[in-house]
Amino acid sequence: MSGRILVVGKTPVGRRVCGLLQESGLNTVHLDEPSDADLREALTPDVDGIAVLLHDDIKVLRYSLAAHHIRPSARLFAAMFDRTAREQLRSHVPDSVVLSPAAITVPSLVAAAIHPEAAAIRRRGTQDESRWVSVTPTDDDDNDVTITDYFTPEGVKRYGRLGRLSGQLRAYDAGTKVLLTGIIGLISIIILDTIVGLQHAHFLRALYDATRTTATISAPALSDDEPWVLVWATIAALSVLTFTAMFAAGIVNYLLSGRHVALLGRRVAPRFGHVIVAGMGQVGLRLAEELRALGVAVIGIEVKPDARTLQLARAGSIPVIVGDAASRSTLKAARVEEAEALIAAGSAEWDNIAVAVSSLAIAPNTRLVIRAGTGDAIAETRSLFAIGAVVDVNGLTASFVTSAMTGLEPYSVVSSGEADLAVDSLGRVAQVLSADTDRCECS
Repeated sequence: MSGRILVVGKTPVGRRVCGLLQESGLNTVHLDEPSDADLREALTPDVDGIAVLLHDDIKVLRYSLAAHHIRPSARLFAAMFDRTAREQLRSHVPDSVVLSPAAITVPSLVAAAIHPEAAAIRRRGTQDESRWVSVTPTDDDDNDVTITDYFTPEGVKRYGRLGRLSGQLRAYDAGTKVLLTGIIGLISIIILDTIVGLQHAHFLRALYDATRTTATISAPALSDDEPWVLVWATIAALSVLTFTAMFAAGIVNYLLSGRHVALLGRRVAPRFGHVIVAGMGQVGLRLAEELRALGVAVIGIEVKPDARTLQLARAGSIPVIVGDAASRSTLKAARVEEAEALIAAGSAEWDNIAVAVSSLAIAPNTRLVIRAGTGDAIAETRSLFAIGAVVDVNGLTASFVTSAMTGLEPYSVVSSGEADLAVDSLGRVAQVLSADTDRCECS
């Protein structure tokens, strides 16, 4: 490709794409949300490729359609998170490359969490979703990789299933503790009251009277001849009053909390053998979905109670604790000390570092994976102490976009030391890109 490349969006990924394209010797024009007139002026006949890299999917859709209308022969790459918007753009521009940054980078995050020997674990094709492969750089100096079928170890899946089974009817916060205490207390009163009632009636009658008493419908008539029965009835009545109040408070809190973690079923909080995803944004949600598809037990943590992805996580049976992942109490609620790995997948780099520091204080032996964007903050923190595996999400995305803009169709982009490797579906390295280029000299 000898023509020019137009990059729209001066985002961190956009700047890195611009720097990589210029390092590859390509003439690059970099604009930040141009007007229609500026876009038309930039799309000269010698423009061979257009990359639209903005955070707003609607803006990406608009710029992509406008650019294709002005220069339909140019290769188009659009970074979009929303699945519906991606499908709409693909239907109007069939030859375009429309991908979510999460689809590009999640395979590397998955590998870092459950199979550190590989650089990425991703699906093989789109039709057979049950087949997975691992992409592993070789130890040679020729920047080669191997692609092999990957199967989640049965021990990992079995341990995760036991962790979910152990999480059934287990409290994960103060509200559910109150709820379960109320339920257990009421059931205990019924059992004990039934045992006392057996002194005067058969089992069914004793159970019926105990249930009616606990439900505060009525109480059986008691004789004055046995004072201990009256004492028990008084204690039971007061206990029922307390447990009923706890049950009512717990059930109201449970219903109003959004029920992002269930007490019974698939959305329970695992007790052990799971992976914690801290930050349930677009990347975190996709990451949790991939781990679940691999048979790994997973639980998410999200600080924003009104995050749109929470409903998507609930629809996908992914439990999510609403709270600050940098808080020790939240990490303990997610049982980080019993987790296989914790992935700090938030969009803010410093927040991910805070999560890492808290996790290391509580569970230093739990594998730690950090999503990075620029690497500067991570490098400074790493110089002080070991903080786990770091996946440069922006760098991998930029390398993938650059490969697509230079005429390649990469199957995957993986990190290998100081370089990113663009790999085709046969496992051949098609392009080697600098992993730390962030210099954009465009005006």
